[in-house]
Amino acid sequence: MRLDRGTVVLVELDPTVGHEQRGVRPCVAVSDPAVNADQRFPLIAVVPVTGTPGEGALYPALSPGNSGLTKKSYALIDNLRSIDKRRVRRVFDSVTSDELVAIDQGLELFLGLAVEL
Repeated sequence: MRLDRGTVVLVELDPTVGHEQRGVRPCVAVSDPAVNADQRFPLIAVVPVTGTPGEGALYPALSPGNSGLTKKSYALIDNLRSIDKRRVRRVFDSVTSDELVAIDQGLELFLGLAVEL
């Protein structure tokens, strides 16, 4: 399965525990496309999407449109997770480049990647 970064996919997230997003919902693929396409790696990294507004860099807004999203949505950076490719139910189009930049900035913050040593 080849998925570019920023592709919106419909994913079965259950079973979950605690505050994890659950159910069948859209997610944004954030792992490297070459890794996603390699059959040796059965997992991809995704960020779930919600319609509930969030505040701050960990919840960037996503617009409806070509991506396949039907309403204004928000990426849940703090719910980043690896999923088996078999959880993907449907593949849509991609978020805009500006939206992907906002997701990347949220990931840098959440994972501590922007910290200078």
